[in-house]
Amino acid sequence: MSLGPPFPNSRRAFNRHRRQAVSWRTEEGAALQMTFMRRSWYYVGAGLFMLLAVVLAVAWGHLSILRRLLLISFMALLVHQFEEYAWPGGFPAVFNVAWHPGEGMADHYPLNRRAALFVNVVFAYPYYILPILMPNQIWMGLAQMGFGMAQLAVHGVVINRKLHSLYNPGLFVVVFLHWPIGVYYIWYVIGNGLVSWWTWPAAAAWLIAGAFLGVGMPVTRWFADPDSPDGFSESEMARFHVRERMQRRR
Repeated sequence: MSLGPPFPNSRRAFNRHRRQAVSWRTEEGAALQMTFMRRSWYYVGAGLFMLLAVVLAVAWGHLSILRRLLLISFMALLVHQFEEYAWPGGFPAVFNVAWHPGEGMADHYPLNRRAALFVNVVFAYPYYILPILMPNQIWMGLAQMGFGMAQLAVHGVVINRKLHSLYNPGLFVVVFLHWPIGVYYIWYVIGNGLVSWWTWPAAAAWLIAGAFLGVGMPVTRWFADPDSPDGFSESEMARFHVRERMQRRR
């Protein structure tokens, strides 16, 4: 007669606890990674920029002109994000204090860390990388370029009017990188007969969809929460001295 394995209940309990422990460690690790990304995504982007700079230098001769331009445009985006959030930084205060003021909620409403991570990484990275992977899809490339160039209206007009200034975090890269790269890309694709009649409306539709679903809705609807625990730190809010600028206006 078989007596079965010794202490079967104990063994099953041990295996169950072990699986739970592994699950808890996995969940805890994922939570820590997400917390790190919410706090440091723009520094990760700076590291990615340096990596891409090396890749671009090494592979320059093996890349088509279209792919070079699209890759450089993505690198410009990473610098733009660093300018907005790290140095000189202050975009969270620009958006929540100058653009959308809210009493007592400036550090987390309407823009918070979760929304910033979604817009700048979860949405923006694929939006910029897809045309690099498919450089012959000119409509996607035009939308990518247009996305960076369109920010001149935001940074060059709207925010400057709110701050009564000639500069705000993000404007430098828009003027000196996004626009020159975008203009050259447009000139190149037109000059080489790469644009069809349907290319422009397709690019415009892709650009509008990206602006609406990738920026507008996440910031103002999906992640906007007056009770959000994902507020920006005081150091992030203090960059560029936005509060002081607004007080001097009054």
